[in-house]
Amino acid sequence: MFGLGWLEVGALIIIALLVFGPEKLPQAAAQAGKTLRNLRRMANNARDDLRAGLGPEFSDFDPADLNPRNFVRKHLLEEDDDWKDKPAAAELEPVPAPVPVGGELGVGEIPPYDNEAT
Repeated sequence: MFGLGWLEVGALIIIALLVFGPEKLPQAAAQAGKTLRNLRRMANNARDDLRAGLGPEFSDFDPADLNPRNFVRKHLLEEDDDWKDKPAAAELEPVPAPVPVGGELGVGEIPPYDNEAT
């Protein structure tokens, strides 16, 4: 539980008994449980609101992916099979060269300047 061993848990119980006393410890534990449930419920509601607000395009969005460690693991370290479905560069159709508008410029000729474009 939270990476704590039995020795640490026992020490925390003894400290809690000393701080709260045996009469108030059950009330403090109940209050801590309620607070933890409320925090978990608020986090789940925030996650659901975020997913609903982003729309259907981001239905597979997981807020845990924003953690840099998870981001690197997901996008760099995992096997990506999407490249297998795409054709190789040799199989693609060649892109035609752009057709110049108004002919080619001669040697030393200044290209036209459009005042409205800048």
